Amino acid sequence: MKTITTRHRGDAAEDAALDHLQCAGLALVARNYRTPGRGGGEIDLIMRDPRDATLVFVEVRQRSSGTHGGAGGSITGLKQRRIVFAARHYLNGLRTLPPCRFDVVLVEERITWLQGAFDAGGN
Repeated sequence: MKTITTRHRGDAAEDAALDHLQCAGLALVARNYRTPGRGGGEIDLIMRDPRDATLVFVEVRQRSSGTHGGAGGSITGLKQRRIVFAARHYLNGLRTLPPCRFDVVLVEERITWLQGAFDAGGN
């Protein structure tokens, strides 16, 4: 019998979020982008919105229970700062800076896509 790990559930949530975003017209740029070293950040999905060339940094959150605020309640200020840190690291490698936004995809009983869920200001 195969054990379902937290990692497997996380990968399945990312797959579901990716499918949802691609069906909405976004294109995958990178998956699981990590900054080097400890204490850095990770971005689950980096997508491009072809309508306006916006680079979309996506955090995917999945929780089996709605307690403690559900999946959305797990995106703390620290988590946002780490995502912003990783996004800045990614952007440093580009020649020109595109418009950007930070989205969150919550994978619970249904998928909820929160566009512009937070911003880089003040982090």
